[in-house]
Amino acid sequence: MNRETTGRDEPARFAAWRSHRLRNGRRSRTDLDELEEALSGAFSSLQEAGLAPDEAFLVALRRVGERDPPTREFARQHADRMLEPPAQSETGRWGVGAETWGALGLAALAAAAAKALQLFGPPLTEDAIAFYARNGTVVALGCVAGYFAWKRGLVTSGPVRIAAALFAAAVLINLFPFTPAGATEVLTTLHLPIALWLAVGIVHSAGRWGVSANRMGFVRFSGELFIHGVLIALGGLVLSAITLTLFGRIGVDTDRLWGAWVLPCGAAGAVVIASWLAESRTRVTGSLAPLLARIFTPLFAFALLALLVTMAWTGAGLRIEREVLIVLDLLLAVVVGLVLYAVSAREPDKEPGPFDALQLFLVALALVVDLLALGAIGARIAEFGFTANRTAALGLNLVLLANLAGSAWLYLRFVRGRGPFAALERWQTGFLPAYAAWAAVVAAAFPPLFGYL
Repeated sequence: MNRETTGRDEPARFAAWRSHRLRNGRRSRTDLDELEEALSGAFSSLQEAGLAPDEAFLVALRRVGERDPPTREFARQHADRMLEPPAQSETGRWGVGAETWGALGLAALAAAAAKALQLFGPPLTEDAIAFYARNGTVVALGCVAGYFAWKRGLVTSGPVRIAAALFAAAVLINLFPFTPAGATEVLTTLHLPIALWLAVGIVHSAGRWGVSANRMGFVRFSGELFIHGVLIALGGLVLSAITLTLFGRIGVDTDRLWGAWVLPCGAAGAVVIASWLAESRTRVTGSLAPLLARIFTPLFAFALLALLVTMAWTGAGLRIEREVLIVLDLLLAVVVGLVLYAVSAREPDKEPGPFDALQLFLVALALVVDLLALGAIGARIAEFGFTANRTAALGLNLVLLANLAGSAWLYLRFVRGRGPFAALERWQTGFLPAYAAWAAVVAAAFPPLFGYL
C-alpha cells in the first residue's frame, strides 16, 4: 500500500505522524506525548461524530497543526495522499485482501507449531496437559504478536525485543522441573498468558503503549477478542461433535483424531483468527464489549450486594479455600473488566449520570468484598503459613485493592464534579501493567521459590 497514513488502523497513522514529528520538530518527548494525546482525542471525537477514519484524522491533524507547524505540514502531506488512487494490490484475484491472507497464514503457522509440539514433546497424557497449555500459549500469542507487527508495519527493534521476551519465556517455563499437577505448575500455566498479553498490547499499539488512547484501544480489542473466541470455540465444538460422530461411525478412532489434531491445531489457529476478526470488527462496527458491560453492571452489582447482605445477616465469613479463591478472584476481575469497558464506551466530556453512580456503587461493593477476602486470606496464612496458592491470591487481591481503591476515589471525584473523567481512564489503563507484572512474578519466581511443588 502506498499511503502510509491512510491505512485502515489508527496505530499506523499515528506511527507515521510521530515519525514525521520526531524528524521535523524540537519539542521534548513529554510535549510530543501531550500533542499525541490531543491528536488521539480529536480523532476519536470526530470518528464518533460520523467522519470516516481518513477524514477524521485529517481534520484532527489540522486542529493540532494550528499550534504545531510540523503537524500542519504533515496534514498537508496527508491530504495529498488521500487524493491518490487506491493501491491495486490490496486484494488478490479472489477479492481476498492481504490482511486476510496474512491472518490465515499465521493461523496455519500457529496450528503447525502446535502440532510440532506434540511430535517433539512428551506423550499426550494427563500429566502433560499443563506442558502443552504453557507452550501452546507462547506459540499462539507469538503468532498474534506477529500478526500485529506485520499489520502495523513495524520494522524497528521493538518486534525483535518482543520476540526475545517470548523466546525467553518459552525457555524458562521448559527448564523448570515442575512436580506434575503441582500448585506452582498450575499457577505458572494460568499466569503466563496474562504476563505475555502485555507484549501483545505493546505490538498492538505500534510501540506507543504510553498513550492512554492506545491502551484503551487494546482494552476494547481484548474484550472483542474474548467474545469472538468464545463464539469460535462454541462453533468449533458443535462442528467437531458432528463430524467426529460421523467419522466414528465409519471406524475412525475419533479420540485420537480429536486429541492429536483437532484440539491443538484448532485452538492455536483459532486464537489468531479470533484476533483478526476482533480487530476487523472493532474497526468497522465498534466494540461489543462495552455494550455487554452496561448490561451486566447492574446484575453484578446486585449479586455483590446480595452476597454482602447474606454474609451480614447470617454472620458467616468467607471460607477461603482454593476453589473459593479462584471464584472470588474471577468475580473481582470481571468487575474490573466491566468498569474498564464501561469507561471505554463513555464520552469523556459528558456530564455524570445515573450509570456513573451505579459504576461507583459496583466498585465500592467490589472493594468491600476484596477487603473481606484479604482478611480471610491473612487469617488463613497466619494459621497455616504461606503456600504458593495463598501467596498468589494475596498478591492478586492486593493489586485488585489498589486498582479498586484508586478507581473508587477517582469515580467519586468525577461524580461529585471535582475531577475529570480522563483521570479515571488513565488510571484504569495505566494499571494494566501491574497485573501483567504480578502474573510474571507468579509464573517465573514462584516455581523455584516454592520448590516446584
